[in-house]
Amino acid sequence: MRFLYASLGLICVALAVIGVVLPLLPTVPFLLLAAFFFANSSERLHSWILEHALFGPMINDWNTNRAIRPGAKKAATFSIAAVFLFSLILGAPGHILIIQAIVLSCVLIFIWTRPNG
Repeated sequence: MRFLYASLGLICVALAVIGVVLPLLPTVPFLLLAAFFFANSSERLHSWILEHALFGPMINDWNTNRAIRPGAKKAATFSIAAVFLFSLILGAPGHILIIQAIVLSCVLIFIWTRPNG
């Protein structure tokens, strides 16, 4: 089971790294998942991700204050708007757009009501 958790953690880190440069892929949720998987599989990997110069502060902000940094909030808002705009451009059916609007609005409300990191 430890091998499975470590593998899932590494996959999440890879997705988070892609999310750093690709605005449509969230970074922080994948980092939080990676930290969870590493905590259950490898103390060394868990320490590495918590002490990482780029990823560690985001995870620590969430763990200590349930906070999201303003830059991450802005990036998430931009990504969500881009996804919805992309759906509009592709001509997604109305019911899909309504579902997207509701879900994405709930995500934005959650993000923007968290304290700043």
